[in-house]
Amino acid sequence: MDKSFFKQAWIVSGVLLTMLEVGMFLGFTTSLLPALKDPTSPVRASLEQSSWIAASFSLAWIPGFLSSSYYMDRFGRKAAFIFDVIPGALGLVLMYFSSNVFCLLAARVLEGITAGSTSILGAIIIGEYTSPANRGMFLNLKTAALYLGSMIVHLLGYYFHWRTIAVLSLIPALIAFGMICTWPESPSWLASKKRFDDTARVFYSLRGKTEQADIELQDLIRTQKERPKSMELTLLYSSLLFFRKFSRRDFVMPVLNYLFAAILLETTGRHIFPAYAVQIITEVSGNHDSFYYTLALDILVTVSATFSSILIRLFKRRTLLFLTGSVAVLVLMAACCDLFLASNGIIPNIPWIPMSLFAVYFAIVNFACAPIPLALIGEIFPLEHRAGGTTIAGILIALTSIATLKMTPLLMATVKVYGTFFILGIIMAISLVFLYFLLPETKDRTLLEIEYFYNHGRFRDVTQDDKEAESTMIQLPRIEITKEVLS
Repeated sequence: MDKSFFKQAWIVSGVLLTMLEVGMFLGFTTSLLPALKDPTSPVRASLEQSSWIAASFSLAWIPGFLSSSYYMDRFGRKAAFIFDVIPGALGLVLMYFSSNVFCLLAARVLEGITAGSTSILGAIIIGEYTSPANRGMFLNLKTAALYLGSMIVHLLGYYFHWRTIAVLSLIPALIAFGMICTWPESPSWLASKKRFDDTARVFYSLRGKTEQADIELQDLIRTQKERPKSMELTLLYSSLLFFRKFSRRDFVMPVLNYLFAAILLETTGRHIFPAYAVQIITEVSGNHDSFYYTLALDILVTVSATFSSILIRLFKRRTLLFLTGSVAVLVLMAACCDLFLASNGIIPNIPWIPMSLFAVYFAIVNFACAPIPLALIGEIFPLEHRAGGTTIAGILIALTSIATLKMTPLLMATVKVYGTFFILGIIMAISLVFLYFLLPETKDRTLLEIEYFYNHGRFRDVTQDDKEAESTMIQLPRIEITKEVLS
């Protein structure tokens, strides 16, 4: 491995530590919500208040996405990421000193702002700072880091009070902050600001001086030279330009892709399981002391998410996504059917059977269905639309996450775990069908090659794999907005 790989790994490590922090935010409710039901607790919350404590975290992603998209375009990726990690740290401090439900809600909102903004911007940073060969692996490690954070907070919750956990959760945030301060600025952002000398210097320091790096750098600089320099625009005119993006193929198609990717991401249970792991496993296993079951599943999903980073280097994105997705849906349906039949006395209640099926499901789903949708954020949006596109992608993730986190406790109270996951499985299957017809193959493609695809409906050097993928995809006509139309 050359020096450039370690420089890329250093950048990615700062992102991964932040994702570990986000995982701790997600898993925090597993310790917090049961404690708020304790009659001796100084802070008490009703079922409705508890559901809002869980859902407010996702609701706060929207302002996080909006602020991050502004910062990343105006001040650069490095400065934006620094701004983004601060609210989460403040939220942990507020959580420690909380004395009522309102303070807990405010703390969760601050944590949600950091979670939303860094999840999106982290994918963009990995996409822009790393080489095509390493990009998929690094992007998938984001999911592994998130699950590792969730596992850590579940483990801490068994031994410590939730206030103590809030203090301990500050440690990765502070380390990540120090690492981020050492980053160079993104070469893609520097190029978009016409700072081409700085672009070349940073690009070569991250990628090394190779023939492939020369081609990619020249392509990046040429593309940005062809675009007019951005001007200071009024808020009204900026809003008009943003909404006119929806008439452009290279914006509409990535957004349409991401609509179904966001639905897929949430219906896999990626955010539901860390938030409600104890409640889910208690019902499935019938054992109220579910700590070891929870820990075992945490380890399983963390290892499977890490293993997906190896698979993503070996297999095409589409092959991995649709193969594992189909198997995951079938396994999930089997688990739900077993729980339904056992709960109605049709078959004997043998807890290890549904527990094993859920374990297999969460392992398979973390090979592709959970990590790939987040990885796509760092790949599919052209540089010209990256701020606006990631804002839309973030809002889609937030809305779907709010819906699932808010509805999950209510669904589990009415249709139980088997009904909740049966509904999620049906929606997951529908999302996979739509993505089959929409999603291009991005493995080993540079960001500019993917941008070319969304502009022209094909890759410049079409391979047999690309032809097979493109033959299944829905095509939209290309519509461009010219200077004359804008004027």
